[in-house]
Amino acid sequence: MQSAQRARPGTEWWRNAVIYQVYPRSFADADGDGTGDLAGVRRRLPHLAELGVDALWFTPWYRSPQADGGYDVADYRQIDPAFGTLEDAEALITEALELGIRTIVDIVPNHVSDQHAWFQEALAAAPGDPARDRFWFHDGRGPGGDEIPTNWTSSFGGNTWTRTTGPDGKPGQWYLHMFAPQQPDLNWSHPDVAAEHEAVLRFWYDRGVAGVRIDSASMLAKDPELPEVGEHHAPGAHPHFDRDEVHEVYRRWRKIADSYDEPRLLVGEVWLEDNDRFVRYLRDDEMHMAFNFDFMTRPWDAEALAESIRATFASHAAVSAPPTWVLSNHDITRPVTRYGREDSSFAFSAKRFGTPTDLALGARRARAAALLTAALPGVLYVYQGDELGLPEVEDFPEGVREDPMHFRSGGVDPGRDGCRVPLPWSADGPTFGFNDTGTSTWLPQPSGWGSFAAESQASDSDSFLSLYREAIRLRRSEPALRGEAFAWTETAPGVLAFRRGEDFTCVVNLGDALADLPAHTGALLASAPLEGGRLPADAAVWLRT
Repeated sequence: MQSAQRARPGTEWWRNAVIYQVYPRSFADADGDGTGDLAGVRRRLPHLAELGVDALWFTPWYRSPQADGGYDVADYRQIDPAFGTLEDAEALITEALELGIRTIVDIVPNHVSDQHAWFQEALAAAPGDPARDRFWFHDGRGPGGDEIPTNWTSSFGGNTWTRTTGPDGKPGQWYLHMFAPQQPDLNWSHPDVAAEHEAVLRFWYDRGVAGVRIDSASMLAKDPELPEVGEHHAPGAHPHFDRDEVHEVYRRWRKIADSYDEPRLLVGEVWLEDNDRFVRYLRDDEMHMAFNFDFMTRPWDAEALAESIRATFASHAAVSAPPTWVLSNHDITRPVTRYGREDSSFAFSAKRFGTPTDLALGARRARAAALLTAALPGVLYVYQGDELGLPEVEDFPEGVREDPMHFRSGGVDPGRDGCRVPLPWSADGPTFGFNDTGTSTWLPQPSGWGSFAAESQASDSDSFLSLYREAIRLRRSEPALRGEAFAWTETAPGVLAFRRGEDFTCVVNLGDALADLPAHTGALLASAPLEGGRLPADAAVWLRT
């Protein structure tokens, strides 16, 4: 295990960090009930320290009915009993930091759970009562108010309004939810909403959390007139997406973050195609970084990836923010599966059952993609299990899926459960080491899951885990990889190559034929064996040049 001496001092530790995403339900189960918990994470901290990560980002660990994987928060100041207690969270933050690993927590400002005290109070109140003003309650249209107030479309599919029922049993007002009905949207023009979230930030920052990841960061503000979504809107004037007034929220949050002795971090989930709009969230008085979804959703194609890298550098340079490089997360089809498909790009709308996949090809490409992203300047994010080369699980038994995206699509979309299956830690046993009791996991693990076990891979120098460990080690030890220098080098079609500093070159072969390598004095790390001194297809290598 590496010591706490690894923790990098300074206020901008995050600019070249490796940040590991933990989905607590599926990481490790210490109490043996089939659901992951914070005690399980604490047990597995040696794995994370050996991997070499700088920080852990936890998806929501708060009290929640789990209607949407914890993104329906009922109480931000309590840990969900399935995961443990507030004391467990405080111990985890402390123990991780002793190993040089900081903690980032998820904040979900667009909505809360329908079980949140505020929403329960609002449901019990009459129309027009101030308790309803923290949300978007609205009369329906048409005779008797039977028609939804707008035709906005939910991020999960379907409409965005659910009708309430009054104490007399009669239909009442409608409330807005841009996601599932169990996730009512907050009204960010209400002072209570802003004050509560600022208090929540301080609550966690005061407990040693190094930063927050902000869910659906561009969606908070809504046009109070509730206009329909048209084909064209002026920038910043969409009825419910990327509105200009949302930036004032993050300016206030940045002031809070900067008020600490070690300034706290703001990381945005910002899904925007317009780079000019995207980087507005990264101005020096707003967020420190935001996820690079453009890169993550690109196909395995040299020009497509190069185009995304160029655009990322250009947009981030304007605001001096570090780029982020992400291959997957708890919402996205895992790289091993995605890269093994004829269409290796990603779009939520394109997900379907039965899509043919060549997992051997996908694994080969995912290994190369790991070296590509780890060699780029900026912040590297790793989703739990990607360091094990886990594929997407797509053949669940009937009745076990939980993701609302699956159900709201009418069963067409497989949903996101496939990348959330509990991790395998050992090759044998009924839960492959996820717990010690053998209690069935909350999502079933495939019968062959043990072949990906962390304990087996740790002793295999050719494994996914060994590749990730060595890439992260070199990323920290190589001076060229710690800086921001980057320059493309000329290559054959289908091949990407770039220099970092004076003596480091990364080459990625996305073509079909063997690729010649530039003059070099040695290979530091390769995703696949070289063949006669040349780089095979769907492989990457780091060279000393």
